[in-house]
Amino acid sequence: MTDPVIRFDDGAAYEKFMGIWSRIAGDVFIDWLAPAKGLKWVDVGCGNGAFTENIVDRCAPAEVQGIDPSEGQLAFARTRPAEKLAKFQQGDAMALPFADSSFDVAVMALVIFFVPEPAKGVAELARVTKPGGLVATYAWDVLGGGFPMEPLQAAMREMGVTPVLPPRADASRIDALIQLWNGAGIEAVETREIVVQRTYGDFEEFWAITQLSAAIAPIVAKMPVPELDSLKAMVKARLPAGSSGRITYSARANAIKGRKPL
Repeated sequence: MTDPVIRFDDGAAYEKFMGIWSRIAGDVFIDWLAPAKGLKWVDVGCGNGAFTENIVDRCAPAEVQGIDPSEGQLAFARTRPAEKLAKFQQGDAMALPFADSSFDVAVMALVIFFVPEPAKGVAELARVTKPGGLVATYAWDVLGGGFPMEPLQAAMREMGVTPVLPPRADASRIDALIQLWNGAGIEAVETREIVVQRTYGDFEEFWAITQLSAAIAPIVAKMPVPELDSLKAMVKARLPAGSSGRITYSARANAIKGRKPL
């Protein structure tokens, strides 16, 4: 579930960079799923537990299992209040350590584009879900400009610098998600876009947080100072601040849900 270039091993850094975005989008995602209370959940690619926290806070689950390949991320997840209910362990999205039909709901949050073979990952989600259970995911629309760091990545592209993308960014497209869900035999498939906003205190806060990204920081660190200054100026122009200096902008994710056949 990780790429050799993009590795998320620092749960605290990930929380500042992406965890907040994840929970904001996760609340909209849960509203859309409209799950019953008291269900058994598996959160595949749980990372540092950002979305797992949404599940525990919002869904009154009977059980939550979080799976991720990064022990650094899982160590942070275990410090969350959700850890009182959720259980976290290392695992592979393409070979989940659970028996068939173990859960009522199987989800991936911002993960499917990191799974080397997304079809295998979705097949595993379906396998561990009970008949009639819910199988769902949401993923930033990376190729459609919906990624939260798009203002920075767009400026990098304009300068001729190629940003690092998730290895299976194509899997985040709505049409690709539909194909994956249909291929796994999932029924009653529905999709939607999730548009959310996040506010930063000022541009310097935004810039500092972006430097916590495992995909962005190594590229920026190698830039000569004049090139870096140009990049910052271009990004700042794309993110005009309000009168207080605060910066608010939007990101967009694609979501899909369906039911395992009875």
